[in-house]
Amino acid sequence: MTRKYFGTDGIRGRANQHPMTADVALHVAMATAIVLSKHQKSNSTGRVIIGKDTRLSGYMLEQAMASGFTAMGLEVVLVGPIPTPAIAMLTHSMRADIGVMISASHNPYEDNGIKLFGHDGFKLPDSVEQEIETMMESDMSAHLPDADSIGQAKRLDDATGRYVEYLKRCLSDDATLAGLKIVIDCAHGAGYKAGPQILKELGAHVTVIGHEPDGKNINDKVGATATDALSSKVQEVGADIGIALDGDADRLIVIDETGARIDGDQILAFLALHGKDEGWLKQDTVVATVMSNLGFERTLKDNGITLKRTPVGDRYVSEMMRVHGFNLGGEQSGHMIMSDYATTGDGLLTALQVLTRLHGSESKASVALNVFSPVPQLLKNVRFQAGEPLKDKMVLGAISDAEKVLHGKGRILVRASGTEPLIRVMAEGDDMEEVTRVVDQICSEIEKVA
Repeated sequence: MTRKYFGTDGIRGRANQHPMTADVALHVAMATAIVLSKHQKSNSTGRVIIGKDTRLSGYMLEQAMASGFTAMGLEVVLVGPIPTPAIAMLTHSMRADIGVMISASHNPYEDNGIKLFGHDGFKLPDSVEQEIETMMESDMSAHLPDADSIGQAKRLDDATGRYVEYLKRCLSDDATLAGLKIVIDCAHGAGYKAGPQILKELGAHVTVIGHEPDGKNINDKVGATATDALSSKVQEVGADIGIALDGDADRLIVIDETGARIDGDQILAFLALHGKDEGWLKQDTVVATVMSNLGFERTLKDNGITLKRTPVGDRYVSEMMRVHGFNLGGEQSGHMIMSDYATTGDGLLTALQVLTRLHGSESKASVALNVFSPVPQLLKNVRFQAGEPLKDKMVLGAISDAEKVLHGKGRILVRASGTEPLIRVMAEGDDMEEVTRVVDQICSEIEKVA
């Protein structure tokens, strides 16, 4: 069934335009309360945790969702700007039934989104999101409680402090960053308080950028998707390393001491090799998406580690990890899930796991975090107006030809975007000219029918 509201990571769109309106947010809250009441555990608390990033529209959506949940008789706890993984953690630790994060992650401030978590701190499965959509389209008035059973809302002032303490508990008692010179870019987003605080408490010498949110500057030329500012600052102050969060702080990109960018594949490879050596990598297996580089996969294999691939989206990485009992997964974009500690991607948790290991070694970030040599990779997007280009015979033929050309020496991946009318064509292989040729051929065929 086609989904009307939910995409690969919750609901997302331009603020104050459908579906990111106060009215839709109100109905999402009401429908979520009704649907999850059917799935509730026996010791339900009737409690909802609502957090947000620093976007201007967060005020509107926060209040609308609080109204919807209280209308259904639930107790709402508002925690203000805080990272998405903190919402997952607080939902579980505070025994809440529902966790809500209002954020559009790495998108510009004009956009916003709604992410929902169950009582266990995991994002809701597709099937439950579909139930919520169906409920939103129905008359929910029969589910409204009497006037004396309407819920209340309150604010929790120490949410950031609780999250920082949780991050510390994920480290050994003697873990320290003393003497390490770090620049952190908070993207003017949800991690602007917790990020600098935890690094300073662990003894690092910290320089902070992207920590002055004004409602409109989130991800604006800063953060994990725009690392030039962080690269310049690392080189300017002579830092050992730079860490970049995105708007809701659930992903991490690293800048080494030379100013070079280290992506999620390299970070995941670094953690995987340490996990195998230290004995905590379950089943000697890592989960990543179809976008992860072939060089990453080859290096893992050379070190006795299996790579399992999923569709694009950290929720699919998380689902495979849960089903099969794996404890390390992530995306090239910087989402890392370490399920021994967390239920979702956490940029700060990942950063601390990397930083503490670097602190205990003699290696510079430029050496330690360049674990493998990436295979040349090319990604092109083709916009289409209507129809289904990926069902066209000529397009399918071009894809088949590319698979034959790259067989045994590369990969081809062609997929429709989950958020835009785009066909994404990615290929990688040892010969960049060959990779470029097959990508261009597929794009050409798509353009003919787009």
